[in-house]
Amino acid sequence: MADINAIKSHILQILEKGLSDSLTYHNINHTLDVEKQILIIAASEGITNQEDLEDLQIAALYHDTGFLQIHTFHEIVSCELARKYLSEFGVTNKRIDNICNIIMATKFPHEPQNLLEMIMCDADLDYLGRDGFYETSNKLRNELIAYQIIKPETDWNEFQINFFKKHNFFTNTSKEKRGAEKMARYNELLKNQINKLK
Repeated sequence: MADINAIKSHILQILEKGLSDSLTYHNINHTLDVEKQILIIAASEGITNQEDLEDLQIAALYHDTGFLQIHTFHEIVSCELARKYLSEFGVTNKRIDNICNIIMATKFPHEPQNLLEMIMCDADLDYLGRDGFYETSNKLRNELIAYQIIKPETDWNEFQINFFKKHNFFTNTSKEKRGAEKMARYNELLKNQINKLK
């Protein structure tokens, strides 16, 4: 079994020192939230194998480490960092491959190939279907502007509508737990857009 506490302490220390303040969404708070949600969803989905649970947790902790170096296609760098550091903690290459597959599943649009990857995708975007959506989405907007991925004048409401259209929850847990709330947010965004066009 992997020493999760040591792995977590190590990577959070690196993120704390290295992540830019401009990352108002992809920061340690997001990493810890995804770690929390991934374990909740995994338990609800009946994942009991200790190695699977550890791989999910490690993937959650590492999935956005690529932001230490790059914003676009950060998942690739996240996997490179996982391969660099996890071997130091005695994690086998086979498990690192699995962890990297879970991380790469977060590349949007999502195309998860198994339940573990589905759980990761759902945990990563869990905020779409829960309280605090607008506050979280505004943090994402500010980050995307800071990294010149969108312009300040970009219609954020329309941007989010298009994102919602492409997004799906995959696990039964997230569909049941977050689906209705996500649909409510989507309908609010549509209503706001219609009102803006009047």
